[in-house]
Amino acid sequence: MPRRLPSLAKALRFVDENGTVLESAHGPVPTFVDFVVGEKVTHWWSHPQAGKIFALTRAIRDSPDVLICRLVHGKISYVHRRLWPALARLSHELDKRNLAAIREEHLPNGKHRVTEKAFPGWVPTHVLRQSKKLTEEQARLLLGNALD
Repeated sequence: MPRRLPSLAKALRFVDENGTVLESAHGPVPTFVDFVVGEKVTHWWSHPQAGKIFALTRAIRDSPDVLICRLVHGKISYVHRRLWPALARLSHELDKRNLAAIREEHLPNGKHRVTEKAFPGWVPTHVLRQSKKLTEEQARLLLGNALD
């Protein structure tokens, strides 16, 4: 019997607790699809629960608490809002293209369109204010392995 997938609330907690998570790639931070399935997965789209996995990734992508960008090795990364001030604080040393907020729109014809909102256009004013209160060292500690 296939493992029961986590609820959206549990999945959001996973992103919050880890701060930065790769959607399906493997790297220096946890991988969301591995968490969902309960084991390391390399081709999740061929997994017996691929449809449910896809739905959960899209629900995370739709969360206002999660930035979707390419922070970690240029791969789709989830960054919880609690780390946004750290991103803004260190933005001068990061590739700004990887800080663009990625949104996927579902068009009426069934196709998808990916749009990006460049950094810092997506950053709320209060986050920019918070970022100024952080030292670079504090920001690096918050982002941890995401910077590797």
